[in-house]
Amino acid sequence: MSGRAAEDKAPARSPRHRSRELALQGIYQWRLVGGDSAQIEKQICGEKGLGRYDSALFKELLGGALAQHAELEAVVAPQLDRDMAELNPIEFSILLLGAYELVRHPEISYRIIINEAVELAKTFGGTDGHKYVNGVLDKLAAQMRSSEVTSRRL
Repeated sequence: MSGRAAEDKAPARSPRHRSRELALQGIYQWRLVGGDSAQIEKQICGEKGLGRYDSALFKELLGGALAQHAELEAVVAPQLDRDMAELNPIEFSILLLGAYELVRHPEISYRIIINEAVELAKTFGGTDGHKYVNGVLDKLAAQMRSSEVTSRRL
């Protein structure tokens, strides 16, 4: 099968999922080399072949997660079995993004947020990184959205 045929057979990503992928890319870049969100956003948006994505969601996720990274890290840290600095950059970036959505987007079900983060970890992370991301965000959701989690489990 040619490369083009394989691309045609790949499942289409939703624009919102693609926005999360791009935000993850930006957070990862920030984690490794620094920079500000506007600079990173400009660089990502300047790339070719981005596909369909929700530009407003991408900008909000990237800008919000980076602007509030210290607060988000403080929220995530108690859920970890190690220091934030010891996380690999992909897991760190996914957890920062997931925490941002859990804290700032109560209109989105915590299950959707966790599922999206797990899918990102399966695509970009290590072999079992998705399990770690799932466990951490599940504990965080139980803390941050206790009424939503409790009502779903009843």
